Amino acid sequence: MIDLHAHILPGIDDGARTLEEARELARRSAADGVRAIAATPHVRADYPTGATQMEQGVAALRADFAAELIPVEVLTGGEVDLQALADLPPDDLRRFTLAGGSYLLLEFPYRGWPLALDTAVHALCADGLTPLLGHPERNPEVQDRPDRIEALVEAGARVQVTAASVDGRLDEASRSTAFRLLELGLVHALASDAHGRGIRAAGLATAVRAIGDRALGDYLTNEAPAAIVAGEPLPARTPRLSPGTASS
Repeated sequence: MIDLHAHILPGIDDGARTLEEARELARRSAADGVRAIAATPHVRADYPTGATQMEQGVAALRADFAAELIPVEVLTGGEVDLQALADLPPDDLRRFTLAGGSYLLLEFPYRGWPLALDTAVHALCADGLTPLLGHPERNPEVQDRPDRIEALVEAGARVQVTAASVDGRLDEASRSTAFRLLELGLVHALASDAHGRGIRAAGLATAVRAIGDRALGDYLTNEAPAAIVAGEPLPARTPRLSPGTASS
């Protein structure tokens, strides 16, 4: 599996605090079947991560994991919020793309539906970048109307949901919304959004089992993420979850 959203760079944001925590997260991910993790530190006002800071952090983790024999590849990336998106120079913005490709992890607002969201999706697509919307299932507006995401997908965005939403570690509203988005065919990737120990810890396998559809689980954790890392288009037809398929 490939995990496209993880706060594994130590001491940069609210994710892994130390190098040992980063190692622990990577070891747990490897044991769960993850072979590559995109380091996606927050890029926003409270955690103003710079592109050079991210790249140096990834290089340091790669070297450390090689020395520690931790079999996980670390990829470049960033979780960019709407305000930072407007403020970042274009060259720096592209350095935050996932694995240096054409997909950018965009932090979906935790509440509300700002006009800037639709504008950002259209602007990124016009610039040749594909926004990957991180954890929209946690937003109350989406929870109230999951089908509202469809317009953003039709505009060119792709959607990532959090494993802890799918397997029930977060709240029931996030879980039910994640499954409704899966049923609508509006989910393209499953990721951990790992922050170290706790609820959003490493691991995707439990969430894949909760989905109850092996082919869809492979698409969300392997097939689509591999295409995203390669900067390639995803299949035109996104798999849907049949209602009632999910395991309890």
